[in-house]
Amino acid sequence: MGHLTLTGVTKNFGTAKVIKPTDLTIEDGEFIVFVGPSGCGKSTILRMIAGLEEITAGTISIDGEVVNDLAPVKRGIAMVFQSYALYPHMSVFENIAFPLRVSKAPEAEVKERVGKAAAILKLEDRLTHRPGALSGGQRQRVAIGRAIVREPSVFLFDEPLSNLDAALRAEMRVELSLLHNSLGNTMIYVTHDQVEAMTMATKIVVLQDGQIEQVGSPLELFHKPVNRFVAGFIGNPNMNFLDATCLGSGPDGVRIRLSNGAEVTVQVDGAAEEGESLTLGIRPDDLCVGGGEARLEMMPEVVERLGNHSVIHGTTDGSQSICAQVDGAVPIAVGRGTEIGFDGNRAHLFRVDGSALERRVNLDELSLPE
Repeated sequence: MGHLTLTGVTKNFGTAKVIKPTDLTIEDGEFIVFVGPSGCGKSTILRMIAGLEEITAGTISIDGEVVNDLAPVKRGIAMVFQSYALYPHMSVFENIAFPLRVSKAPEAEVKERVGKAAAILKLEDRLTHRPGALSGGQRQRVAIGRAIVREPSVFLFDEPLSNLDAALRAEMRVELSLLHNSLGNTMIYVTHDQVEAMTMATKIVVLQDGQIEQVGSPLELFHKPVNRFVAGFIGNPNMNFLDATCLGSGPDGVRIRLSNGAEVTVQVDGAAEEGESLTLGIRPDDLCVGGGEARLEMMPEVVERLGNHSVIHGTTDGSQSICAQVDGAVPIAVGRGTEIGFDGNRAHLFRVDGSALERRVNLDELSLPE
């Protein structure tokens, strides 16, 4: 079991309120990813769950038991840190076995658990090696193996892939997802990399300034962000935001006018008042060259050619920054204006306070049933 509940959990450092009152329920077997900018409190929450940081107020429960006063070793959790924290003089076998040695487990049990973990992590032929002879990805697998042998109900990962290069990070993302599918344990993962969050999580928790902005599946956060912060944080390249004015609301959505005079109806629920200032959000890959219901004149300033697609950074209306991701075969030149456009059913709308008008997107149609 690995059901975890946070109720009114807060953390203060003196007068600084690092974590505001937080309520969160994590179901058994979920892969939860905490994301947010540096300093948002994601690692602090993880450390409070682990028992490495005292909470100021509230309760943390694991499988129905309040663990506020329990030592980390008694909480049924195992933690993998950003640094591998391996013992360089010990073999891979002994590094993985270390928690079992501390608990004085029988030798037969040690061999069985280490062997099982090594098989899961494909480390059987590395058990006699020392950490210095391993690659970065192999060392991180050893650290994960040390957590596996404890047979915890909850795994905690604190930015475990940050020290790896891009290729190894991509490889380890796949391995961690396969590990979760194999073990079925609850996993809580902290990262600042929203690509890791989108590719691994069953549920993402987005934090800002010590409070939760939104909790949901990757598709939910991508297609139905509750506010401008979440919309701008999830997705790569980042969403574009353009000034707009409401022309009226109707059954088809909200009709808006952009600063260049282009008009388009955005398919959202909820109404906006005529003349109300709004912000239109459009993702770079939803912009196309020479097409779409609403057209904009873009002046490219930087073109990143990535093979099958190009990322164009520039301005529209002479002042507003805009980014477009287009097919790599489209001819684009820096300093040569080009017309780009988008359709209203791909756009987002936000009020002045940052709250979103909910898009009319059926998430069930975007994913296969389980």
